[in-house]
Order: sequence, then C-alpha cells, then structure tokens
Amino acid sequence: MSFELELSRGWIDAELAAEFPDLALYQVSIEARSGRSPAVVKHRLREMSNRFTGPKAVQVRQQAVPWAYRVFFRQIGIDPDDRRTPVEAAALERMRAGAFQSTNLLDDALLIATVETGVPVLAFDRDRVQGELGLRLALPGEQAGHSLRGGEIVAADETRPLAVLFGLCDPDCGVTPATERMLLSAVQVKGVPDVSVEEALWTVTETLGAGA
Repeated sequence: MSFELELSRGWIDAELAAEFPDLALYQVSIEARSGRSPAVVKHRLREMSNRFTGPKAVQVRQQAVPWAYRVFFRQIGIDPDDRRTPVEAAALERMRAGAFQSTNLLDDALLIATVETGVPVLAFDRDRVQGELGLRLALPGEQAGHSLRGGEIVAADETRPLAVLFGLCDPDCGVTPATERMLLSAVQVKGVPDVSVEEALWTVTETLGAGA
C-alpha cells in the first residue's frame, strides 16, 4: 500500500457481541466525490472481467473469505443460496452481463473492492452520519430506507439505523453528487482476516482517488 488509512473500529451492541464475538466493523472517513469513472477505472474493470471467467465465478464461494460470509449468513438466518453474499452476487451479475459494467466511480470502486477481496464495503455521506458507526439489532418500526420488522442487524449511527447489514443504505445518508466527504465501512466476520478488511477499504479509497 502506498498510503496508510486511519481506520477506526465501530461499536458493537453487547447482545450482538455476546453472540458473535468475532463480529467487527471498521470505518474510515475520506474526502472524495463520485461521478463518472475515468478511463483507468474502466480499464481495471475490463481486466477484472477477463480474469473472472466462468470457472472462477463458480468457485468463488469456496474461497476462504467468501465462505466465511456464507457461514455468517446462515448463522443470522439468511440462506446464501437465496440471498447471495455480495461477492457471489457480483460474480453472477458478471456472468449474466458478460462483463463487470461501469456505473459510476463510487459503485465501480465498491465493486472492485468486493470482487478483489471478497469483503463488501458500504459508503455513506459523512456529513449525514451522526458520530461513529456501529452494529445493533433494529427495533420494530425503525426506518432504514424502508420499515424494519425488528431484529435485523443494522449499521447505525448514534441516532438511527443507516443500513441493514449487507444491504443498501438509507438514501437519506447515502452518497450523492453533492457529497464531498464519505464514510466507508466494512464488516468483518469470523474467518475474515484483518488484512482483507483493510485491503477492501484501501482499494475503494485508492480507486476513488483515480477520479480526483
């Protein structure tokens, strides 16, 4: 890595920490904007598409980091064959579309990080997040872009839930064309090494820097 990120570890609700002692959330605040991806990022997606052929897409779930997330999905009551882990969903979309498609700089950066490390990353508008991020269980009727039934694991700030774990973030705190500061976050589960989480956050940051 050519630069160091100032990562911080988010809080974990006591109930979750007791049930999943290896669960962790890492975050980093950066100054960055989205927008159209530059040619260098689109080229990186094309190269990644060429490397990520059919056999590799089929085998991705057997790799250590994607497998760890599959195991965790089952532990929290999600069938990973029904609702795919982020890296498996990306692999299936690559096979369906024939290549990894460029959408915008931020989404391309998140895609690259997920495929290359197996670790999913979420991005929030830092100025719309109150304090530090953490993980807790949702209360019935809370909102995170939609009404929550209660009991879901959510990424939350000090005032409200911002996203269901491994889902989309509430648009009210998401990155927009006006965003100038982002808060990147990645969830670590049992079996995922620290270096993979760090690499995922670093990859997003580096890729966003390509558009500066």
